[in-house]
Amino acid sequence: MSALFTFQNVGKTFPLPGGDLEILKNLHLTVQQGEMLGIVGASGSGKSTLLHLMGALDSPSSGHVLFEGKDMESMTADQKAAFRNRILGFVFQFHHLLPEFSALENVLMPALIGGARRSAVTALACEMLERVGLGQRMGCKIATLSGGERQRVAIARAVLLKPRVLLADEPTGNLDELSGAQVETLLHDLNRELGMTLVVVTHNRELAAAMHRTLELKAGTLYEKCFV
Repeated sequence: MSALFTFQNVGKTFPLPGGDLEILKNLHLTVQQGEMLGIVGASGSGKSTLLHLMGALDSPSSGHVLFEGKDMESMTADQKAAFRNRILGFVFQFHHLLPEFSALENVLMPALIGGARRSAVTALACEMLERVGLGQRMGCKIATLSGGERQRVAIARAVLLKPRVLLADEPTGNLDELSGAQVETLLHDLNRELGMTLVVVTHNRELAAAMHRTLELKAGTLYEKCFV
C-alpha cells in the first residue's frame, strides 16, 4: 500500500476572545491507500477538525497535510472543489440534505453538480439506496424521513460515484442496531470491492474495532487504540 494522506507536525488552533484554543498539536499521521481507519475520542477532542483537514474544508494552523505527497495548501480553490467532488465522499454528523427534495434526488445531486448525466447515474443511485435499506423510500421527501433514514441517504449520496476516499463522521450515530450493521457491512464491501479508503470518526465501539486500525485522539495527539 502507498501513503494517501500524510500529516506532518500539524497543529490547529481557533481564536477565541479569551485566547487561542489549541485543538490539534504536532500531529503526525499516515493513511494508506485502501486502509480502513477508525478514529475515536471524546466529544470536542478534534475528530471532526481532523476530517475537515483531510477533506480540504479547513487549513492547518501549522505543519502540512499532504495528499499523495502534494501539500493540499498548494491547491487553488477550484482544485480543492474538484478534489472534494471527484476524490472524496463525505458523511457528515449533520446530514446537509435538502428537505424539499426526495431521497433519490438528494443522492443524485452531487453527481449532477459534477456534470454527470442523470440517465447515467440514476440506476446506481437506486442501487445504493437499496443497499442501505431504503429501496421503498427513495421517492419520499427528506422532510418525511426519520433521522436514521436521513443518515442512510447521506451515506448513499457519499458513495454514489465510488470515490477513492470516504470520510465519515459518526456514520452510525443515529441508526438502530440493524441499520448500523447494514452500514458497517456496506463500508466493508466498498473497501473490499473497490479498494476505497475509509476514515471513520465514531463513538461506536463495534464499528471502530472492525476497522483495520483504530487511533484515539486525546489532548490534540493520536494514539494507537486497542479493543479487548
